[in-house]
Amino acid sequence: MSVGRVKGALAATVSDYEDRASRYWKMDVIEVSGGTRGAGKDQAGRVREAEADRLLGKLPAELEIIALTRKGVDMSSRQLAGYLEGHAVRSSAGVSFVIGGAFGLAPRVLKRAHKKLRISSMTLPHEMARLVLSEQLYRAGSIIKREPYHKG
Repeated sequence: MSVGRVKGALAATVSDYEDRASRYWKMDVIEVSGGTRGAGKDQAGRVREAEADRLLGKLPAELEIIALTRKGVDMSSRQLAGYLEGHAVRSSAGVSFVIGGAFGLAPRVLKRAHKKLRISSMTLPHEMARLVLSEQLYRAGSIIKREPYHKG
Protein backbone atom coordinates (compact mmCIF):
# COMPACT_ATOMS: atom_id res chain seq x y z
CA MET A 1 0.00 0.00 0.00
CA SER A 2 1.40 3.33 -0.99
CA VAL A 3 0.54 6.99 -0.84
CA GLY A 4 0.65 8.25 -4.42
CA ARG A 5 1.15 6.67 -7.79
CA VAL A 6 4.48 6.01 -9.46
CA LYS A 7 4.83 8.35 -12.43
CA GLY A 8 7.51 9.18 -14.91
CA ALA A 9 10.67 7.27 -15.58
CA LEU A 10 10.30 4.81 -12.68
CA ALA A 11 6.75 3.68 -13.50
CA ALA A 12 7.73 0.94 -15.97
CA THR A 13 10.51 -0.40 -13.75
CA VAL A 14 8.30 -0.53 -10.64
CA SER A 15 5.59 -2.26 -12.66
CA ASP A 16 8.11 -4.79 -13.97
CA TYR A 17 9.38 -5.69 -10.48
CA GLU A 18 5.83 -5.88 -9.10
CA ASP A 19 4.98 -8.29 -11.93
CA ARG A 20 8.10 -10.35 -11.18
CA ALA A 21 7.36 -10.41 -7.44
CA SER A 22 3.80 -11.55 -8.12
CA ARG A 23 5.25 -14.83 -9.44
CA TYR A 24 6.13 -15.63 -5.83
CA TRP A 25 3.59 -13.72 -3.75
CA LYS A 26 -0.09 -12.93 -4.04
CA MET A 27 0.13 -9.18 -4.40
CA ASP A 28 -2.47 -6.45 -4.35
CA VAL A 29 -1.01 -3.01 -4.94
CA ILE A 30 -3.21 -0.36 -3.35
CA GLU A 31 -2.50 3.31 -3.94
CA VAL A 32 -4.17 6.13 -2.05
CA SER A 33 -3.97 9.76 -3.02
CA GLY A 34 -1.45 12.02 -1.35
CA GLY A 35 -2.38 15.31 0.16
CA THR A 36 0.72 17.36 -0.53
CA ARG A 37 -0.40 19.44 -3.52
CA GLY A 38 0.45 22.97 -2.45
CA ALA A 39 1.08 21.91 1.16
CA GLY A 40 4.12 23.30 2.91
CA LYS A 41 6.06 21.75 5.77
CA ASP A 42 3.88 23.71 8.21
CA GLN A 43 0.95 21.54 7.10
CA ALA A 44 2.78 18.20 7.38
CA GLY A 45 0.70 16.96 10.32
CA ARG A 46 -2.58 17.70 8.57
CA VAL A 47 -1.37 15.98 5.39
CA ARG A 48 -0.15 12.87 7.29
CA GLU A 49 -3.49 12.60 9.11
CA ALA A 50 -5.50 12.88 5.88
CA GLU A 51 -3.30 10.22 4.28
CA ALA A 52 -3.67 8.06 7.41
CA ASP A 53 -7.46 8.14 7.00
CA ARG A 54 -7.12 6.87 3.44
CA LEU A 55 -4.50 4.24 4.32
CA LEU A 56 -6.22 2.85 7.40
CA GLY A 57 -9.54 2.78 5.59
CA LYS A 58 -8.10 0.31 3.08
CA LEU A 59 -5.88 -1.84 5.32
CA PRO A 60 -7.43 -5.27 5.91
CA ALA A 61 -7.53 -5.95 9.66
CA GLU A 62 -6.23 -9.52 9.33
CA LEU A 63 -2.92 -8.59 7.67
CA GLU A 64 0.32 -7.97 9.51
CA ILE A 65 1.27 -4.39 8.77
CA ILE A 66 4.85 -3.40 8.06
CA ALA A 67 5.44 0.35 7.95
CA LEU A 68 8.38 1.53 5.89
CA THR A 69 10.16 4.23 7.87
CA ARG A 70 13.70 5.48 8.45
CA LYS A 71 13.20 4.64 12.14
CA GLY A 72 12.52 0.97 11.37
CA VAL A 73 14.77 -2.04 11.71
CA ASP A 74 17.28 -3.04 9.06
CA MET A 75 16.77 -6.35 7.32
CA SER A 76 19.03 -8.01 4.80
CA SER A 77 17.53 -9.54 1.67
CA ARG A 78 17.93 -13.01 3.18
CA GLN A 79 16.29 -11.90 6.44
CA LEU A 80 13.34 -10.48 4.53
CA ALA A 81 13.04 -13.72 2.57
CA GLY A 82 13.08 -15.73 5.81
CA TYR A 83 10.50 -13.46 7.38
CA LEU A 84 8.13 -13.79 4.40
CA GLU A 85 8.72 -17.53 4.15
CA GLY A 86 7.83 -17.86 7.83
CA HIS A 87 4.53 -16.11 7.18
CA ALA A 88 3.78 -18.44 4.28
CA VAL A 89 4.59 -21.54 6.37
CA ARG A 90 2.33 -20.37 9.21
CA SER A 91 -0.49 -19.82 6.70
CA SER A 92 -1.04 -16.33 8.08
CA ALA A 93 -3.39 -13.99 6.27
CA GLY A 94 -0.44 -12.11 4.85
CA VAL A 95 1.59 -8.96 5.11
CA SER A 96 0.89 -5.41 4.00
CA PHE A 97 3.81 -3.06 3.45
CA VAL A 98 2.84 0.59 3.88
CA ILE A 99 4.74 3.45 2.22
CA GLY A 100 3.92 6.99 3.28
CA GLY A 101 3.83 10.21 1.33
CA ALA A 102 6.15 13.20 1.24
CA PHE A 103 5.86 13.79 5.01
CA GLY A 104 6.03 10.14 6.06
CA LEU A 105 3.45 8.11 7.97
CA ALA A 106 1.18 9.47 10.69
CA PRO A 107 1.84 8.27 14.25
CA ARG A 108 -1.41 6.28 14.29
CA VAL A 109 -0.33 4.33 11.20
CA LEU A 110 3.02 3.60 12.82
CA LYS A 111 1.24 2.54 16.01
CA ARG A 112 -0.97 0.11 14.08
CA ALA A 113 2.07 -1.44 12.40
CA HIS A 114 3.30 -4.77 13.73
CA LYS A 115 6.78 -4.06 12.43
CA LYS A 116 8.69 -1.04 11.20
CA LEU A 117 11.18 -1.65 8.42
CA ARG A 118 13.90 0.64 7.12
CA ILE A 119 14.92 0.20 3.51
CA SER A 120 17.34 3.13 3.74
CA SER A 121 18.50 5.54 6.40
CA MET A 122 18.28 8.20 3.70
CA THR A 123 15.01 9.89 2.83
CA LEU A 124 13.57 8.44 -0.38
CA PRO A 125 10.65 9.63 -2.46
CA HIS A 126 7.76 7.15 -2.30
CA GLU A 127 8.38 6.11 -5.92
CA MET A 128 11.94 5.10 -5.10
CA ALA A 129 10.85 3.33 -1.89
CA ARG A 130 8.30 1.39 -3.90
CA LEU A 131 10.94 0.43 -6.46
CA VAL A 132 13.31 -0.84 -3.75
CA LEU A 133 10.51 -2.72 -1.98
CA SER A 134 9.19 -4.38 -5.14
CA GLU A 135 12.71 -5.44 -6.15
CA GLN A 136 13.33 -6.86 -2.67
CA LEU A 137 10.05 -8.81 -2.76
CA TYR A 138 11.12 -10.29 -6.09
CA ARG A 139 14.58 -11.03 -4.68
CA ALA A 140 13.07 -12.65 -1.57
CA GLY A 141 11.02 -14.99 -3.74
CA SER A 142 14.06 -15.94 -5.79
CA ILE A 143 16.06 -16.62 -2.60
CA ILE A 144 13.36 -18.91 -1.22
CA LYS A 145 13.10 -20.80 -4.54
CA ARG A 146 16.90 -20.94 -4.78
CA GLU A 147 16.86 -19.28 -8.16
CA PRO A 148 20.01 -17.58 -9.48
CA TYR A 149 18.89 -13.92 -9.27
CA HIS A 150 20.33 -13.25 -5.79
CA LYS A 151 24.14 -13.28 -5.81
CA GLY A 152 24.73 -12.12 -2.21
